[in-house]
Amino acid sequence: MAKILIVDDDVDFVSAVKIVLTSNGFDVIVANSSQEGMAKFDELQPDLVLLDVMMDQPDDGFVMAQNLKKKSKTTPILMLTSIGQVAGMDFDKDSEMVPVDDFEQKPIMPNILLEKINKLLGK
Repeated sequence: MAKILIVDDDVDFVSAVKIVLTSNGFDVIVANSSQEGMAKFDELQPDLVLLDVMMDQPDDGFVMAQNLKKKSKTTPILMLTSIGQVAGMDFDKDSEMVPVDDFEQKPIMPNILLEKINKLLGK
């Protein structure tokens, strides 16, 4: 069973995603801040990270992605965010600023989320 770390401060979003993932056989770990997420990443070594951009600070997710890739180049990161809707900005994955394996706008349909996760996990 793959372990997925969700790092997001939106309690409702986390709850909905956790239901989708656990009902599809994933072990879910939740963190509500980048600091908590880094601690849980180090302690529990998840197989994949779902990461929000805007948490305590507007760029928390970007900074955390950079830190995660320094620790593990092999753990996939799927960045999920509504920053495009909120700020009117368009972001995508990039090797330095946004070192993630995939990038999706919230809200995301459960079937698309599962498809992306399975692809990143090589299933």
